[in-house]
Amino acid sequence: MKRVLAAACAALALAFAPVVSAQKGPVAGADAKEIAFASLPVEAHETIALIRKGGPFPYAKDGAVFGNREGHLPAQKRGYYREYTVKTPGERTRGARRIIWGKGGEFYYTGDHYNHFLRVRE
Repeated sequence: MKRVLAAACAALALAFAPVVSAQKGPVAGADAKEIAFASLPVEAHETIALIRKGGPFPYAKDGAVFGNREGHLPAQKRGYYREYTVKTPGERTRGARRIIWGKGGEFYYTGDHYNHFLRVRE
């Protein structure tokens, strides 16, 4: 019963997820999908603009090293990835949305606090 419920929940999540395509380039984990920059929430656009500008960032933890401990992103040396908060309207805390920036210039978006990642296609 639990497996059936889990499968049904997963199917619903996919049905309401943004349209993505298979990632081109390095293979990440099972989450290796893409999202067009234009399809990101407007707050993610703002976060990426701040990253490119070098700040200032609204949260003290913005720019912290993202360890990629679960291996959802392509393997790199520690310090390669940095994480930044994407504001969530109505949320009093940092919320679950993040942009992960790689030193190679690539961006990843997660809307569920590191469970799934989408590589940003510009």
